[in-house]
Amino acid sequence: MTERVTLSNDLLLSEVALMLSEGCTVTLLAKGSSMFPFIIGGCDRVVLQKTDCIQVGDIVLAYLTGRSYVLHRIYRIADDDIILMGDGNVSEIERCRRENICGKVLRIMHSGKHIECSSLKERCKVRIWMALLPFRKYILGVCRYWYK
Repeated sequence: MTERVTLSNDLLLSEVALMLSEGCTVTLLAKGSSMFPFIIGGCDRVVLQKTDCIQVGDIVLAYLTGRSYVLHRIYRIADDDIILMGDGNVSEIERCRRENICGKVLRIMHSGKHIECSSLKERCKVRIWMALLPFRKYILGVCRYWYK
């Protein structure tokens, strides 16, 4: 019989960050709705790995100094300053430093399918989604209605 253990997000993600820093690849069940519609909390799993190669559009696990960990998309990189935003957010952004990026999502496991985040198809979808930011509030409303 498998025993189920529940940990707080901060405790779990601090351990995940440690594992990533040691070179491990980690698979996590996503929680929350901040990355909807690309990642569905409670349903999708993400595969993370430590990397120094990050770019705009990547989904990363980042530590926000004095706050907590977030799994959000990179919207802007200016030297060592990184601007993050969840796909399900319409205006809230987070800021972190390059050294606070713990790992990058390599793939999303959704309904038995593996979605490679670096594929051309996925990168195009992300670029379109990011460009639609001014209309995101309405698009998310429709997506959430359909997903129910």
